[in-house]
Amino acid sequence: MRSTPVERTRAQLLTVARAGLDTPTFVAATLETVARAVPFSAACLATTDPATRLVTSAFKAGTMSSVDAAEDARWAFHEYVADDLYDYRDLLTREGAVMTTHVETHGDPLRSSRFENFFQPTWSVTDELRSAATADGDLWAFLALFRDENGRTRTFNEAEMEFVSSIATTVARGVRASLVTTLVAAGPGGVATGAGPGVLLVDAAGEVLSANGEAHDRIAALGGGSLGSTPLPMPVQSVVNAAQRFGRGQEHWAPRVRMRTVSGRWVVVSASPMTSFGAGVPSTTAVTVEDAGATDVLPLVVAAHGLTGREREVVRLVLRGVSTAEIGRALHLSAYTVQDHLKAVFDKVGVRSRRELAARVFAEEYVPRMGAGGSPGASGFFA
Repeated sequence: MRSTPVERTRAQLLTVARAGLDTPTFVAATLETVARAVPFSAACLATTDPATRLVTSAFKAGTMSSVDAAEDARWAFHEYVADDLYDYRDLLTREGAVMTTHVETHGDPLRSSRFENFFQPTWSVTDELRSAATADGDLWAFLALFRDENGRTRTFNEAEMEFVSSIATTVARGVRASLVTTLVAAGPGGVATGAGPGVLLVDAAGEVLSANGEAHDRIAALGGGSLGSTPLPMPVQSVVNAAQRFGRGQEHWAPRVRMRTVSGRWVVVSASPMTSFGAGVPSTTAVTVEDAGATDVLPLVVAAHGLTGREREVVRLVLRGVSTAEIGRALHLSAYTVQDHLKAVFDKVGVRSRRELAARVFAEEYVPRMGAGGSPGASGFFA
């Protein structure tokens, strides 16, 4: 029995997802293949950080392929800040994790602020189809397809929605695999947004004995001067002192501290006492300074505002788009208690809503990395 065109397209997408392509190549091949089953005038495949479900990169095709930074900023505003009928996070509450503007607005797309004030006047868009690409419980990407006034068909139909929904897991696994491929292809240091880890060797008096090349830039970014001729920045020296106490048995843990650079980026500073094997060899401490990952950034984003442990748990779930009722069930709290925690969080952080909270994290932790040309690594966050 001969396969249908839709079945062949699914099979082709599965082949693309398993081909070990880097992320840009995988996305281009995926969009080209999808277009055979679901024609579009423009498309965007945005990778996400599974830890927060915030966008880490966006690849565009068709009439949106030349989107500039200003238009990206407008998209972020409408997605994370402005109130609208729906956003990407609502996808996970829809059947099949797929939606269209035509369906969400009951045939009146101008009910959507994003559509009325951005998509329609900028690109003459008549409909948008969105899908969440998840695999093994994690969200790895969003796929958005657009149609405009020049197309033969101006809206997406139910069969097209079902098709896109059916390929979402394949797309997610392809994105996940492509991030690993991209990281490996980049060689030592991967696709980091800046320098690699800085490594220093410090003596008992706090003097730097040796350091790799990246350490100079890392220490300077933390407000330090020239290595070897000026003291280490106070926060870094504090980590060294804690490591020395750990070596003497006065502490129960080797320090691993997250701190911000002068420019506001999060880094992790860790230190460990080194064992000396020769007689008379002085004791030393190894110090490493590297970019913070998503699991390092998120606790600090909220801790910087003095949130309690419970408030941090609430924020973690809010960023993932979890509803108040679901947060209550997950944390064994009543809806009223969750609302009280949210009010306290908003007051401390200086925002008024869940959307503003997500926008704050996106603007402070993701946009700078994306703007610097950073690419997400194998974990979904920036390598």
